[in-house]
Amino acid sequence: MIQFEHVNKWYKKYHALNDICGEVRQGEVLVVCGPSGSGKSTMIRTINKLEDIQSGAIRVQGQCISDQGVDINRLRARIGFVFQQFNLFPHLSVKDNIALSPVKVGGMSRRQAYELAEELLQKVGLRDKLDAMPANLSGGQQQRVAIARALAQKPPLILFDEPTSALDPEMVGEVLGVMKNLAAEGMTMVCVTHEMNFAREVADRIWFMDRGEILEDTTPAEFFSHPRHERARKFLADIIH
Repeated sequence: MIQFEHVNKWYKKYHALNDICGEVRQGEVLVVCGPSGSGKSTMIRTINKLEDIQSGAIRVQGQCISDQGVDINRLRARIGFVFQQFNLFPHLSVKDNIALSPVKVGGMSRRQAYELAEELLQKVGLRDKLDAMPANLSGGQQQRVAIARALAQKPPLILFDEPTSALDPEMVGEVLGVMKNLAAEGMTMVCVTHEMNFAREVADRIWFMDRGEILEDTTPAEFFSHPRHERARKFLADIIH
């Protein structure tokens, strides 16, 4: 589904991504973890070209996203993205937030898009919030709406960039529950998160990053019981502590 081939990115002299290589297979749940500033969010944002790279290649379903002629809007329509801060349009109702992309990018009629919005809100447990405005929702509810919006184009792949880090602790579980259900349905997912219980229970693979490098690419069982790299061992010790 996704291939990273010697991907590098700099912010001026700062080497944010250092020779990233790896792949995510169809139906796989990849959790990306590591200390703050390790390049996790930068890496995930390169997949749909929210961040450009300076060298290497990224392929999504076999297509190099940097090729000339790639329609960036069509590319992003195939890749769901859930942001840390929800990023709902505050002036649009919940149903209009979800319907916007299917209508504007997918060419769907507004009636069909509203039916889809209702179906997706049912999926995330918010059927009764169809006409609500984002400001009247809790953080957990807003994030679940954001997940429904990311699913609206029926993408084969969905990316989560620290989706629970802006939530109060009591709201984290409701968002992780929706993510677990998506994983159980076979959705290909890349999740940047510090939720280690989620990583242990749901991930197929874990990438541990530090200083722009992937230091561990392994299974949850191996990562939590026998981390190979000293930085990974320190990270897990700090999290557990």
